[in-house]
Amino acid sequence: MTDHDVVVHGGSILDGTGTEPIRANLGVRGGRVAEISRADLRGAQVIDATGLIVTPGFIDLHSHADFRIQGHPQASTQLPQGVTTLVGGNCGFSPFPVADLEAMRTSSAFLEPELGWEWTDPGGFADAVDAAGPAINMVTQVGHNALREAVMGGEQRLASNDDLAAMGELLATAAAQGVYGFSTGLIYAPGTYSDERELQYLVSAAGRHGLLYSTHIRNEGARLTEAVEEAVRLAAAGGARLQISHLKAAGERHHGRTAEALGLIDEAAEAGLDVAADVYPYTASSTTLTTRLPTWALDGGTAALLRRLADTEARERILAEMRQGQATVASGVMIAHLGPGRYQDAAGQSLAQIARSEGVDDAEATLRILAAHDGGASVVLHSMSDEDVDRVLAHPRVAVASDGWVLRDQGRGRPHPRSFGTFPRVISHYVRERGLLTLPEAVRKMTSLPASRLGWSDRGILRAGSVADVAVFDPRTFTDNATFSDPWRLATGMHAVLVAGRVAFDGGEVTGVRAGTMLRAGSD
Repeated sequence: MTDHDVVVHGGSILDGTGTEPIRANLGVRGGRVAEISRADLRGAQVIDATGLIVTPGFIDLHSHADFRIQGHPQASTQLPQGVTTLVGGNCGFSPFPVADLEAMRTSSAFLEPELGWEWTDPGGFADAVDAAGPAINMVTQVGHNALREAVMGGEQRLASNDDLAAMGELLATAAAQGVYGFSTGLIYAPGTYSDERELQYLVSAAGRHGLLYSTHIRNEGARLTEAVEEAVRLAAAGGARLQISHLKAAGERHHGRTAEALGLIDEAAEAGLDVAADVYPYTASSTTLTTRLPTWALDGGTAALLRRLADTEARERILAEMRQGQATVASGVMIAHLGPGRYQDAAGQSLAQIARSEGVDDAEATLRILAAHDGGASVVLHSMSDEDVDRVLAHPRVAVASDGWVLRDQGRGRPHPRSFGTFPRVISHYVRERGLLTLPEAVRKMTSLPASRLGWSDRGILRAGSVADVAVFDPRTFTDNATFSDPWRLATGMHAVLVAGRVAFDGGEVTGVRAGTMLRAGSD
């Protein structure tokens, strides 16, 4: 018998490829899977997995945890879910490059960053994450909003040739320093001010550097198909791999449009484009309250917005456009978190409730909240249908991802429960209760599929030589417990989690072992 650092004994192994489980023992040595065998194995540490499922650690392809990982590297909400790798830098937001620190702080305030901001570039950020000693792995991408802020500030204007060249240089630096992708968030300022010429320049640069192009597309409602077509067009022309983020159809009038969007993805794939998507298993999203505003109101950044809210004429113009465009559906907009200020105890209330209590409409309530909290307000938006979530989740080219950012297991407000329960919810609700997915297929969507989007062949899969990021759970009890009304509840049913071959979670408890790292393209 071979000596191993860790042996996972007696479990049913799902290797992550979608194939059926096999009953075998798994031996880990030097941070990698040394062997998978039906024979008995000897190890310095033995985990009894009898009656349990053994899988690769889950890879969250779409998170914003890069804004939280330095402040809470223990990742207390993630290990109980079996997550061993978080991918950040999504929706155009990344904590670098930093040219104007105050602008960076205010534009990302809704994510409630827990960062020291002692860097200016992705290499410095990566060093800071490693110095914090994360319990799980972190991957990042460079965000379009961050590039635009660094070069053009928050201005609403088209990029000049010099602007494009400067953003291209910053993107090239990020690629050289190990980011895995370039992302856009085309509903967020200042990214929303870009035209297709600017986007094509940057997506083509990303393609040349071998980066994944991840996009929160320009519209997820009435113009969903047009937005998917734009993303496909950019990626195909730029030679970039395409990841369409958290695919959805938002707004009751647009429910069902995911069928056409998925059809466009399939057509693009059949034409030769490397394209996929991801989804979270909830019918509500979460973002900043400023997305309810007309885009011009954010021209110049948060400071300019606050000046407009203090100016009677500008404020009335904003209100008029919001009311004309019905920019909010107040009953479905729930306050998730607000910092100190007039409405700080409003978490969990709907915008409609706040408006009624003050005798105003939802547009006026929106502006009052933003003015009282320096433009920083996160909300949960109930706007999707179960049928669309089912359709997208079941599609073979769609990975599971959270779009979450909460890493602490205790805190204030009513954050979206996806930070606490995305991965067990897929197993408990969509596999065990409803049978929409088989267990092997669900695990594939959490492991080898997201790994393949990052170009990995030794993560997201269990076989000899692969990195020993491993999850061991009971498929009968693995459950999400977080709800919209009570989100601060951790998942249960996870038995053990290994990160780089070391036991980070065991018997329902975080062990304190922090074997994660900042994964850098080209050096991992």
